[in-house]
Amino acid sequence: MLSISQELADKIVAHARADHPDEACGVIAGRNGVPERFIPMENAERSPTFYRFDSMEQFKVWKEMDERDEEPVVIYHSHTATEAYPSRTDVSYASEPNAHYVLVSTKDDTEVEFRSYRILEGDITEEEVRFIP
Repeated sequence: MLSISQELADKIVAHARADHPDEACGVIAGRNGVPERFIPMENAERSPTFYRFDSMEQFKVWKEMDERDEEPVVIYHSHTATEAYPSRTDVSYASEPNAHYVLVSTKDDTEVEFRSYRILEGDITEEEVRFIP
């Protein structure tokens, strides 16, 4: 189960809506599996159907997390025209075995689809999300 503050979840959704129609992406860093620090990142592809972290930005972010004794607790991105479910490409990029992979769909202006998955060795497992006020 992913337990995440409503404030952090709202930031993910706001980032996804702001970057629409392109996919948004980023990380929430933390310690001991607790999401704490929101890090929006640039989608190097600037695409409505695909995302990729900029390699230099990713290096800097991961280095900073390491220096702060943090880990990527949540890795998130948006889907702009489909449901919030990992694509084959998403699964192939899932390289952090302890991370929660959050997907937000921005296909509907009025509803929020916010889902979390564990992705390990190609297996996708959806998990419950608990929003903490």
